[in-house]
Amino acid sequence: MAIVWPCTLSVDEYAAKVRETEAPRPDCPVCSAPMTCWSGYWRFVREGGRCTRIWVRRARCGACQVTHALLPAFCLARRLDTAEVIGTTLQAVAEGPGGVRPAAEAAGVPHTTARGWVRRLVARAEELSVAFSALSADLGGAVAAPVRHGARRAVAAIGAAWRAACSFPGWLSLGRWRFASCVSGGSLLATNTNSPWLIVGKRRFMPPVP
Repeated sequence: MAIVWPCTLSVDEYAAKVRETEAPRPDCPVCSAPMTCWSGYWRFVREGGRCTRIWVRRARCGACQVTHALLPAFCLARRLDTAEVIGTTLQAVAEGPGGVRPAAEAAGVPHTTARGWVRRLVARAEELSVAFSALSADLGGAVAAPVRHGARRAVAAIGAAWRAACSFPGWLSLGRWRFASCVSGGSLLATNTNSPWLIVGKRRFMPPVP
């Protein structure tokens, strides 16, 4: 299981300061017990057509005896490209006049890769729309106006939740798509249907899933 922490560093800054950057040690998402650092693993992240190897720390729960990856917010679980690259591509397809191919070219990713992202977004559009709209309401923000297109509705709901979270310290500088990665635990485009969750300070918001 991945826990995404709100890292504001760029990919290059994170890679250069990997030994100096301290990822937070959150409580276990299963039993809420304190966790300790437990080694980590190397993985690649692609941005601007260039792959960078980064070190991802892991945390271990002494009570549950399980480990969790502590992903920086620019990562999505099991996706090579950064959250910003994926998110802006999805937004361009959902809101713009063009299709997948021009959005993929603008992002510098293969057309087939971008097409896969869009298909996952469409498949989860209803779930994400409801969950992020509920999160926006829980955070005291406005709910995005309903639109017909499923992918566009999901993108609008993510934007509404992010704007609501910006009333809390630190979230504005993170940006919409790193915020979405944090909220979803890196599983924004995953095949599972776990509820997105967000921790701001000591408060946890659990929006429903239809």
